[in-house]
Amino acid sequence: MLSRGRSSRTVSQEHEEPFPDAAGLGLQADCGSCFGLCCVALPFAASADFAVDKDAGRPCPNLRADFRCGIHAHLRQRGFPGCTVFDCFGAGQRVSQITFGGVDWRQAPHTARQMFDVFPVMRQLHELLWYLSEALTLPSARPVHDELRRALEKTERLAGGSAQELTGLDVPAHRGEVNALLLRTSELVRAKVTGRKKDRRGADLIGAGLQGADLRGANLRGAYLIAADLSGADLRSADLIGADLRDADLSGADLTGSIFLTQAQLNAARGDTTTTLPPGLMRPTHW
Repeated sequence: MLSRGRSSRTVSQEHEEPFPDAAGLGLQADCGSCFGLCCVALPFAASADFAVDKDAGRPCPNLRADFRCGIHAHLRQRGFPGCTVFDCFGAGQRVSQITFGGVDWRQAPHTARQMFDVFPVMRQLHELLWYLSEALTLPSARPVHDELRRALEKTERLAGGSAQELTGLDVPAHRGEVNALLLRTSELVRAKVTGRKKDRRGADLIGAGLQGADLRGANLRGAYLIAADLSGADLRSADLIGADLRDADLSGADLTGSIFLTQAQLNAARGDTTTTLPPGLMRPTHW
């Protein structure tokens, strides 16, 4: 399960309505309630992440009849590390059990294409719900909590639409609206950090030597940190939304209070027992 484990009680005030956390919004992946949608709907290419090519809409050869992965316990050893770092944020079970009423694409082949089209849309909406629910736990973001609540409620309404409504949704436009709020949240949180804060938004830091770097309150949104050496780096209160941490070395790094960091990002990186994580995130088993 991929819950941040944060409670609305940490920041709610007497005049505020309690807001749902990731668990309450159903943003934790439940593969047992999904029709293997990430194994079918999404394409992947033979690479360091995947051992074979697969087109969108074609089942992965490892997908079993019960919609479980036949090599789940050995994905990395069998050449599928990309599967171990994917997170649908609970979109899979929502599409399977709610949008399509629990009728799978094998039982009703005529629904398959639409179901596979809906899944990536729902996944994006659930990712936004994840970030919004986290933003609402941050005391520094209290000035924008009302706007964050409205954005969360709107995103939840969109996610509850019909299959036809979901496939016709302008996701980029909605993401743009939400991202503006998340950026304001980031600025409020990082403003609390004293000293000069580095702006590395979208920066190409592939393989960069950042060991021991002071990155407190840094803007690392969308930064390419593939195989970067972040060992011993101080990433407290850094904004890591969308940062590519594949094979990045986080050994001994301090990620306490970093914002918008997901379990999938940690799973893609390397670390050790001295890496300090935010509450609710788990140390990957391969570290």
